[in-house]
Amino acid sequence: MDLQNDTVGTLRVDKATLHDQVVARIRDLIVEGALLPGSRIDESALIEQLGVSRTPFREALRTLAAEGLVEIRPTRGSIVRKLTPDEVFSMLEVLAQLEQLAAELACKRASDAQIAQMVAIHEQMLEFYAKRERMPYFKLNQEFHRGIVSLSANPVLIEIHSNLHARLKRIRFVGNRGPDFWADAVSEHEEMARALQTRDGTLLGEIAARHLLNTWTRVRDAVT
Repeated sequence: MDLQNDTVGTLRVDKATLHDQVVARIRDLIVEGALLPGSRIDESALIEQLGVSRTPFREALRTLAAEGLVEIRPTRGSIVRKLTPDEVFSMLEVLAQLEQLAAELACKRASDAQIAQMVAIHEQMLEFYAKRERMPYFKLNQEFHRGIVSLSANPVLIEIHSNLHARLKRIRFVGNRGPDFWADAVSEHEEMARALQTRDGTLLGEIAARHLLNTWTRVRDAVT
């Protein structure tokens, strides 16, 4: 893989938190499409560009394999996992139900301070949307969804959601690739924020489920 010099410079990591940063850098490359689904990961090139040694790099790949973003093939190298359309739809279908339940529980169990924090994340998202900065927006978007699930205070729900959520990062980033798709997604998030503020769990759950199922409409052309 041949990345431009300015990109290479931004890839280098601070060794203070080496593992997490290497994982985050490679994950971003996958999510943004610099490493395409189905492509072989050029370990030597990425190790040089990230400025790390082989051991932390391979540990990062194992973490990403556990998330479902990478496939490690003994003696043949690693590839970026490519999901089939059926896999994507099935996961979104399940994720929609999980987030619907999480929304209902969050509205019952979250403190006022926790809800205010979620609304603050939503408002930050809107700031990045106004500047059309996709990656910062996307990361806060993911934090918002994980946050609602966390507020369900249901460990089993949180664990299952985390597993599916990680596998769909690239797909959900693709969902905002066009201005109309992105605007629709933002509108749905505004509905969610209003329902959360009023603790209307039923409404929030319905919007969250619809939001996930609409994601399929926004991404299906990109995965077929």
